Amino acid sequence: MDPVEVVPVGVVVGGRSEVVDDDWGRETAVIRLDRERFGPEALYGLEDFSHVEVVFHFDRVPQDKIETGARRPRGNPDWPLVGIFAQRGKNRPNRLGLSRCRVVKLDVLAADGPELHVEGLDAVAGTPVLDLKPYMTEFGPRGEHRQPEWATELMRDYY
Repeated sequence: MDPVEVVPVGVVVGGRSEVVDDDWGRETAVIRLDRERFGPEALYGLEDFSHVEVVFHFDRVPQDKIETGARRPRGNPDWPLVGIFAQRGKNRPNRLGLSRCRVVKLDVLAADGPELHVEGLDAVAGTPVLDLKPYMTEFGPRGEHRQPEWATELMRDYY
């Protein structure tokens, strides 16, 4: 397959500085857009949404730590061996993260570039942000959904 080139739209400023699992729901952070590419109008209308989906790059995961097969989530021997695409760990093949965050406020005229303040972003300060999308209910799952018990247990204290 041909490689895909992606240029970050911004960077995470503030919030947590170390990669530590759990308790992300209390974290607040700022996503600062690249002021060379984006003016204030890039965020217009986002304040009308309660949540935003943030696509980011797990840039601190070394290439040699990437998983392509199966593993036990968080190395927990009580959880089953599952493929990398059946979990949301950071050691993914393309090191892409996705969070749904609460929109706290916008500062479109910030001196260093337009800023989006969010709550619950599970990315650390300095993380490259690849895209932002408003969360729309209609893009959520339709019908019933299910997940294994280990996933519910893993996520119990995540946010």
